[in-house]
Amino acid sequence: MSPRAHGSPPTFRSGELRDPALTAALRTLELTVRRRLDGVLHGDHLGLIPGPGSEPGDAREYQPGDDVRQMDWSVTARTTHPHVRQSVADRELETWLAVDLSASLDFGTGVCEKRDLAVAAAAAVAHLTSGGGNRIGAVVSTGHETTRFPARGGRLHAQAMLRAVATTPHAPDGTRGDLRGAIEALRRPQRRRGLVVVISDFLGPVDWERSLRALSGRHDLLAVEVLDPRDLELPDLGDVVLHDPETGRTREFTTTERLRADYAAAAAEHRASVQQALRRCGAPQMTLRTDRDWIEDVVRFVAARRHSFGAPAKGGR
Repeated sequence: MSPRAHGSPPTFRSGELRDPALTAALRTLELTVRRRLDGVLHGDHLGLIPGPGSEPGDAREYQPGDDVRQMDWSVTARTTHPHVRQSVADRELETWLAVDLSASLDFGTGVCEKRDLAVAAAAAVAHLTSGGGNRIGAVVSTGHETTRFPARGGRLHAQAMLRAVATTPHAPDGTRGDLRGAIEALRRPQRRRGLVVVISDFLGPVDWERSLRALSGRHDLLAVEVLDPRDLELPDLGDVVLHDPETGRTREFTTTERLRADYAAAAAEHRASVQQALRRCGAPQMTLRTDRDWIEDVVRFVAARRHSFGAPAKGGR
């Protein structure tokens, strides 16, 4: 079986809206997502990000770690035991994607580029949140331009949106990404309560935390981290010439043992700061890598979220 059959997304070429090869690639991606996720993940959007919604549900006894703001005082007074009122998600979900397609994603040493994996992640989210009157929209940022796609329902809209995301032109050399700007674009105008999915490699300064935290007061959040092995460590290649497309700088290096160790340490430190910022924002983090089966990672993440949400609280969150 070829590597693509094991989970490699197709490679997309920008700027070719009516290219038959692009149409075939998107069709292959859609079939791959549907075939491998259907039958494994059942249910609607509650399965993607299980958690509290806005509609009142049943009351149950309070357990340590429950949110005291959900206390049901009438039931508590009637039974003389503390109770909380559970909530269920709205039947119609509005999902917004903040897709980072900055120049740092135009890179990959695995079976695909990070940009291709970002499109594949968007396709998976579109599939998992589709149906039942749900709507999906997107804000796509390259650092050079920000493009908005309104939230609408239906398979045709989702296909058109994914096609437009896949054909987003690359940013000019020397253009820095603007993840904060993409997240800010979701704050105004204020949108109805729903799900916000941020897809990025999260490289660069962590200047987006305040914007993302502001969204968490109204929306459920999900962060999809798209990584390549070279984002985490350098191989022993000797003399190399590296070009940074976001600054336009080119430098020659010798990948000594000391340089490789410093690079790995700096990468680990930055990734830890990203994870801490996402945790403070209340955004679960799903990591997809160019050298792994990304659909298996999606299934593993959703299964873990379902298990952890369904488990009884044990003294805190």
